[in-house]
Amino acid sequence: MSTPTSSTIHLDAQFAEALPEMAVPTAAEVPAKAQLVAVNDALAAELGLDADWLRSDDGTAFLTGQDTAAGTFVAQAYSGHQFGNFNPHLGDGRALLLGELRNRAGRLRDIGLKGSGRTRFSRMGDGRAVLGPMLREYLISEAMAALGVPTTRSLAVIATGHGVRRETIQPGAMLVRVASSHLRVGSFQYARVAGDDDLLRRLADHAIARHHPDAADAENPYLALLDAVISAQASLVAQWMNVGFIHGVMNTDNMTISGETIDYGPCAFMDHFDPATVFSSIDAQRRYAYGNQPQIAHWNLVRFAETLLPLLTDTPERGIELAEASLRRFPDLYTDAWRAGLAAKLGLSAGSASAGSADGVPPELLGDLMDLLTSHALDFTTFFRALARVTSDDRTPVTSLVSEPEALDAWLTRWLDLSPDRELMDRTNPVYIPRNHLVEEALDAATGGDLAPFGTLLDAVTSPFTERAGFERYAQPAPEDFGPYTTYCGT
Repeated sequence: MSTPTSSTIHLDAQFAEALPEMAVPTAAEVPAKAQLVAVNDALAAELGLDADWLRSDDGTAFLTGQDTAAGTFVAQAYSGHQFGNFNPHLGDGRALLLGELRNRAGRLRDIGLKGSGRTRFSRMGDGRAVLGPMLREYLISEAMAALGVPTTRSLAVIATGHGVRRETIQPGAMLVRVASSHLRVGSFQYARVAGDDDLLRRLADHAIARHHPDAADAENPYLALLDAVISAQASLVAQWMNVGFIHGVMNTDNMTISGETIDYGPCAFMDHFDPATVFSSIDAQRRYAYGNQPQIAHWNLVRFAETLLPLLTDTPERGIELAEASLRRFPDLYTDAWRAGLAAKLGLSAGSASAGSADGVPPELLGDLMDLLTSHALDFTTFFRALARVTSDDRTPVTSLVSEPEALDAWLTRWLDLSPDRELMDRTNPVYIPRNHLVEEALDAATGGDLAPFGTLLDAVTSPFTERAGFERYAQPAPEDFGPYTTYCGT
């Protein structure tokens, strides 16, 4: 492809043009000294961008929002329930939408910045971000993409040269984020609380065109939109649960209409299985614990349905009936998606007659497995990867994980009787995830100027299913002296 220049890249402004009430023109802060820390060559290629050009001065100007000819930069307005409490005026307090770009497959993608300075929505904040959390989002989002979980992506991290005051002075950075869009449940809450039905309708039409075009042909397009978002989120959260991912801050402004994971703040992967696991320092009530994530997603979708009521029908009572009927589908949709994912983890093909159920997982076998995982606090990732080796008539990889091996024998016998497929298991269960102790090690080193640990960990987690010599420590649980783990909202 020809090398892009600042004069050949122009981003679309579909969001800003369709919804000007929710798009505040804003300039990105000028970095004191921009320095590329990480560039995602593979993602750049998908977007039709030359990674070498992105590393040039012109490319860095584009990535940091300094090339104002490239697009119309806006801070997006949205509302949101934060830990259950509604805030009508949130918005992008340290982010900008630079515009939209069609990738090589012809799909429209948002290009946005995080840590790009103050906006109208910054309130008392400085609008900046620091290097560690931006690298964290880069690492975790790319790991999620490699695991096949729908997610926003990370194109680049750029150090800004600014010292950013938090508890201490830390190096500032921007993240360049790529998303199907940044439309959120909170976007619809903003339009609804504004009391502007025309804005709400235009927003819904924009979401349908962007993400769920089949809804446009439905008898009731806005009900079809609700159904599509419910299905997308049920599938997404089921995938989180099946890789042991804990989002940590499932506010309604962090739930996308597209069904992508967004806003990697106090997120982490669970080590020892425990449905009550919480890592976030600010989740004192354990609202967003691992085991609560499906219920919270359902609660957020109720909030989404409430915003659409004026569009569903002319009769409020009938609109509520329609919305409630759609929302009642969520538990079954989620359970079906979760069980299908778990069937693959167990090497049981969906619809396997020998498995005794339509999704390949006998209910009692699954329930007993959850009990075993919990009672023995088994490492979630290690257990499933080791389980595949049991198909070769060696139970040791799994029984060695517990102090009383016989506790697993009966369950293993029942499972082996179903003839699990090891190849399916190895394609489904990762060897490498962003283990918390390794993430902290890599970010600490990167903040100190050493990017080698970050690069090696990124290499491991973006090829998660292939076991490699020399990467043994990346498959191991945290050492005993790592202690309890706490995460913080990335700033």
